[in-house]
Amino acid sequence: MKKLEQIIVIAFCILFISCQTEEALKVQVFETSRSGNQLKEISDFETKDSLVQIKIDSTRQYQSITGIGGSFTEASAHLLSELSQEKRNEILQAYFGDDGAKYSLTRTHINSCDFSLSNYAYSDDPDDKQLEKFSIDHDKDVLIPMIKDAMNVSSDGFKIMSSPWTAPPYMKDNNDWKGGKLLPEYYDTWALFFSKYIEAYSKEDIDIWAITVENEPLGNGNNWESMHYTPEEMTEFVKNHLGPRLRADHKDVKIFGYDQNREELNHWVDVMYADEESAQYYDGTAVHWYASTFDYFPSNLQYAHKKAPNKYLIQSEGCVDAEVPHWKDDDWYWQKEATDWGWDWAPEKDKHYHPKYRPVYRYARDMIGCFNNWVDGWIDWNMVLDKQGGPNWFKNWCVAPVIVDTEADEIYYTPLYYVMCHFSKYIRPGDVVLASESSDEDLMITAVKNDDQLTAVLFNLSEESKSYQLTIDNKSVQLSVSPQALQTIVVPLD
Repeated sequence: MKKLEQIIVIAFCILFISCQTEEALKVQVFETSRSGNQLKEISDFETKDSLVQIKIDSTRQYQSITGIGGSFTEASAHLLSELSQEKRNEILQAYFGDDGAKYSLTRTHINSCDFSLSNYAYSDDPDDKQLEKFSIDHDKDVLIPMIKDAMNVSSDGFKIMSSPWTAPPYMKDNNDWKGGKLLPEYYDTWALFFSKYIEAYSKEDIDIWAITVENEPLGNGNNWESMHYTPEEMTEFVKNHLGPRLRADHKDVKIFGYDQNREELNHWVDVMYADEESAQYYDGTAVHWYASTFDYFPSNLQYAHKKAPNKYLIQSEGCVDAEVPHWKDDDWYWQKEATDWGWDWAPEKDKHYHPKYRPVYRYARDMIGCFNNWVDGWIDWNMVLDKQGGPNWFKNWCVAPVIVDTEADEIYYTPLYYVMCHFSKYIRPGDVVLASESSDEDLMITAVKNDDQLTAVLFNLSEESKSYQLTIDNKSVQLSVSPQALQTIVVPLD
């Protein structure tokens, strides 16, 4: 009898422990899929015997999220001004409203860029080294009104990072919008230029959170606005000119270095953060994704974080480039048909980085890969483009999450818009990234938490539905995901 009692006690203990370790999770699941779901809440799941194991450990915490969003360009602002007021408001709500993407981190350009209607700068007098004639009047036409309207729509507000593509041509050694270097005699004037810009926008009640020293300092083949720096030249400019100027005039504005593709990242952070004298004015590093359509360069991101663990690391630009948007053709964005600039122009040694790719996959994989490798902010490029992929004065056509036909007053929310929503709407500033893992390489996962909820974003790259068990600490739930689908899983915290 004693043996029977012992068996019963042991069985009860095992059952009790099992119940404790397999406590059910309460979740909300939102899915976007190739089959047609668009951020749809789903609650019916068909699970199979074979379950992929997805595990999240809330005790292992990494970086804090700064924000997720897109960019204010003159091209996007111009298109909004050409739409009816109703459609303009709809797009602003879609990006910044509480029921929309809730963008929290944005970018804009200082002077013109390729996604401007023409070349322009806020100063055009070579003799005006104190910039007494400095003026942002050009931006007051459509760009500033778009930013202000977005501010009025956003409940939580958003940060703005500003980047110059080039100094005015008269400040450069080639006197051209494209290429060339900043003349040493204008170093102080160019540093003052940033200060004047921040001050002028502040007078418009727009706070600039951060600047990057130069968009793509390695250049763009001299195709559109650009200005070249080596890592040493940029750091010398920041250390002796820009840093001291902004520290004196706008001490809370952040300064980001580099601002180009990740394959060159290691050398840049080596120079930027070589010692305290060089690192003191840099608040972080900005990167782009154009080095590859599939590789998010995790080892480089890890290296940059280890080099400066207390600094920001932000993806400041990415888009489907060298493509004309496909109008109201959702399936194209899931197909492996897109090509980027590197498909034609990459050197032979880099060709393998630029195969045909699926636009949805490029966005989803990059964001998950970035957040799992210390990136704290992620910014898309243009918010709105037209059916041609412009306007762009150089005819450098690209794709945006939202495409418009201004003549017909129509809006097309591409699948890329819904991908952005899966991240920006649910992963919020201040959320902390958590350790996560998947037993199936076709299911990618990233996870964050705050005081109120834990959020996971899951991406199924395969053409088959997947059943999975999601385990968070000692709680779990069995779910499934459609073929080629993205899910955001929201878990309220008690």
